[in-house]
Order: sequence, then structure tokens, then C-alpha cells
Amino acid sequence: MDHAQPEPHGALLNALELLERRAWQQAHEIVQRDSSRLAAWLHGIVHTIEGDLGNARYWYRKAEREFRGPDAVDAELAEARRAIAG
Repeated sequence: MDHAQPEPHGALLNALELLERRAWQQAHEIVQRDSSRLAAWLHGIVHTIEGDLGNARYWYRKAEREFRGPDAVDAELAEARRAIAG
């Protein structure tokens, strides 16, 4: 029997995949249950995609990351994927 450990960022990887498809509502449900800096960053991306830039800036501050705006969403998602991959 295989007793593989759950992926440490499994839920956040799921949120990232949702964000890549622009399904920010579903991603929001996931990231708001996690208090990590990585989740805060993804939470910022959620609100960037949503268009709530004031809220996005708040979550970027919580994540201790520079807010680069809506034009950087794809770059932010690529960086987040690298961060999750470790």
C-alpha cells in the first residue's frame, strides 16, 4: 500500500490552475482558507483578475510582494507556478 504524503501546496496548485483559466471565484474559495504568504500572493492575483485592484494591493502587501498590476498577471502566475514547484 502506498502511503504517499499529500502535496504540501496541493490546494494552492489547484487554485493556481483555476487562476490560469481565469476562474477566480473558485480560486478565491481556496486561497481564503490558507494564511501562508503564497496564498496571500495568489489571493492578490485573484483580486487583480477580478478587477478589484485596491484589494489586490492589500494582498500583495500581505505577501510581501510588489504589485505589478493587471498587465503582469500571466508573469505572476508563471512565477507562482515556479514557487509552488519549489
